[in-house]
Amino acid sequence: MATKTYEVPAKVKTAARKGLELHEEQGYGGTEVGLEMAQKLSSGEHLSAEEVLHVSKYFPRHAGDKLEQDGKDDEKPSNGYIAWMLWGGDAGREWSEKLKAELEEKA
Repeated sequence: MATKTYEVPAKVKTAARKGLELHEEQGYGGTEVGLEMAQKLSSGEHLSAEEVLHVSKYFPRHAGDKLEQDGKDDEKPSNGYIAWMLWGGDAGREWSEKLKAELEEKA
């Protein structure tokens, strides 16, 4: 039996792509793990349940990482903001936490 996978929503793909662009432009923000996840999220790959849970674990740990410093108004974006976007931004948080709740309910 094939393992169930989950399609990444368009808003999550877009946010991850923006995170990759910001990382490239600025030369900072995120870790290797975050960059790898952003590649997966932005590419249209489907994620396993384990990967979705991994994404959901990122957000509670990093909710206070200078997310308001988003690069608008001629300021440089913070490391935290770029990393947040690599993991799918607010859309990634909402999507992964909803799926986490559904997976836990089924378990």
